[in-house]
Amino acid sequence: MNSPGAGTEFRYMGIDYGSKRIGIALCDPLLTFAYSYKTLMNDKNFLKELKVIIEDKNVIIIILGLPSESYHASRILAEEVRKLKIEIETKFSLEVILWDEEFTSILAEQQVFDSVKSKKKRKDKGLIDRNSAAIILQEYLNNKQNR
Repeated sequence: MNSPGAGTEFRYMGIDYGSKRIGIALCDPLLTFAYSYKTLMNDKNFLKELKVIIEDKNVIIIILGLPSESYHASRILAEEVRKLKIEIETKFSLEVILWDEEFTSILAEQQVFDSVKSKKKRKDKGLIDRNSAAIILQEYLNNKQNR
C-alpha cells in the first residue's frame, strides 16, 4: 500500500490482539485522540477485514499492543503478536510499532464499567477489546506529543 496523497486525511490504528478477538481503535486525522472502533474475530478472515479498515480509513501506522511476558500464557501471546507484526508489515507495507499493553485491559474494564450502565452490555468482551485498543493508541499518541 502506498502512502496517502497530498490532502488525504490519514490515521493511526491501535490493535489489542487476543486469541479469540482483536480490538481495533483509530485516531482522528489530527492524530490527537483515539477512539474504539471495532472488534474483529481472530479467524481466517481477520487480515481481509483488517485490510478493508486500513484502506477505508487511510491508516498509515499501526500501534500493536505487546503483552507482558511475565507468564507463560503471555509469552505465547507475545510471540503471536510479533508474528502478526511481521505479517502486517509484509502484506500491507505499513509501519507497525509494538507498544507495552500492560494494564490496558484493566483500564478498559474500568472505563466500560464507568460509562456503560447496562449490565448486559458490560459483559460484551468485544467492548473491552476495542477500549483496550483505544488506550494503547492513546498512550502512543500522548507519548509522541510529549516528545
